[in-house]
Amino acid sequence: MNGLIVTPTQILAGVGVLLVSFWVWRAGSRRAKAAAEAARSGARLVSLAGRVLFNAGLIVAVQWVVIAHAGSGWLLLAVLGLPALFAAYALTRAMTVTTVDTSKRGGRR
Repeated sequence: MNGLIVTPTQILAGVGVLLVSFWVWRAGSRRAKAAAEAARSGARLVSLAGRVLFNAGLIVAVQWVVIAHAGSGWLLLAVLGLPALFAAYALTRAMTVTTVDTSKRGGRR
């Protein structure tokens, strides 16, 4: 024999240390994942706001050019009416409450 003696208490202590180490590692991993998701959602909000402002500026610029150069009546109607239709559609969709009706399968009532 090589003279290495391990008692059952030492084995249990080693397994306990491994379990605690795994638990700490997993908790840290979850915390890091939650922080990364929070950073991503914040970036998405800023990105969305930037795109909305850019598109609004683009629409205003086109409308200003048409109004300033006194276009025809139909062109003025199209330039002012088309963005209004898109805005009305987006607002209607955003303010409409929808529900998801799921069918109950499996006999649970």
